Amino acid sequence: MDIIESLRMAWRSIRSHRLRSTLTTLGVVIGVGAVITFVTLGASLQGAIIGEVAADQSPTMIASSHPEDTESGPGMGSGQTVFTEYDIQQIQALEGVETVVPQGSVSLSGVTHQNQSIGLSSMTATTPAYFEQSRQGNFSAGESFDPGKHEVVLNEQAASLFETNISVGNTITITRSGGETIDATVVGILGSDSTGEEFGPPGGSQPQVYGPTDPFYENRLESPATGENQRAYSQLTVVAVDYDQVDEVADRVTSYLTSESDARALLPSAYEISVQTNEEFVEQIQSIINTFTGFITGIAVISLVVGAIGIANIMLVSVTERTREIGIMKAVGFQNRDILQLFLVESVILGLIGSIIGILVGVLAAYGATRALDLPLTFPLEWIGIAVVVGILVGVVAGLYPAWNGARTDPIEALRYE
Repeated sequence: MDIIESLRMAWRSIRSHRLRSTLTTLGVVIGVGAVITFVTLGASLQGAIIGEVAADQSPTMIASSHPEDTESGPGMGSGQTVFTEYDIQQIQALEGVETVVPQGSVSLSGVTHQNQSIGLSSMTATTPAYFEQSRQGNFSAGESFDPGKHEVVLNEQAASLFETNISVGNTITITRSGGETIDATVVGILGSDSTGEEFGPPGGSQPQVYGPTDPFYENRLESPATGENQRAYSQLTVVAVDYDQVDEVADRVTSYLTSESDARALLPSAYEISVQTNEEFVEQIQSIINTFTGFITGIAVISLVVGAIGIANIMLVSVTERTREIGIMKAVGFQNRDILQLFLVESVILGLIGSIIGILVGVLAAYGATRALDLPLTFPLEWIGIAVVVGILVGVVAGLYPAWNGARTDPIEALRYE
């Protein structure tokens, strides 16, 4: 029997039991629809986050230290203070490096403005180039500080902690953890869409105070390379001249820091140095989202299994109902393979219909969800093909045993069946 005839007879059988066929495909519709919905939501969320994080990023990388048994990223944990001014000069001289921005932490016991003190525990000491990277240069008022001056920059979270909001030109008193006080002029306020970390998400919520390394930062170590007493930092931001050279520059920086640098000589044996690019950070986000999406999609696949069981069950019922018809077909010359083909085609049609409707349901559900969550719709087109193939496979797997069971029916017994 040719395939066209099998399709015609299978479609006739499906149409003669419309309600049953509809209920049978419902499990496949729900399964495929759920998978398409969650995969699309995952892709849309990933696109939104990556677009938000990477939109204004400059071609940067972070050099930091962390214990060997952990995988620390930028801004995570407290790295060792090992990057000397000699290291900064050597990295600055590497091919493809535009600038090197040091970052260190100054321990505080508080910040005072107009007799009101707030308990900020630290201040970030860096250079004006720090604010030129990523979203950190989004000043809502004022500008960056000048090196060598008693000037500071606050983010809006820190400025709003005072009853009388701080504005550009105000003077604040910074109290070091040892009790020393320094009067400093506020020269800039960072907008609320600025970040507190180079690779951090937008809208950093922690109060932050930033000041120039000179005169605020006094953490010094003896440089193994020069023998001089130099400022040493816990983190460096290295800016490449353009995005195309980020990977090459990262390799050069890593090679230097892990071999001939002061940092390598000063680093405790239980620590290691890592250089992470913003591209690697984006890949970490992708990995986390993909893992979460895969987990949710795996749960949705259970619906597909239920749908396959439903198709198998209905096909067994169909074989039983059509036992006499099978006997007649065999009596007039139909072979076992013809009977097998007939029921397999019917099962595949049910799976295919379920997958096509499921795709439409999934796309509509994903569209509604992305609109509700205010996400850009990113639909992975390859999943249309995957869903169709899955529908066909579900039909084949679910219909294989019922079709084989029908094909091996004894024609004499089948003709006697009432």
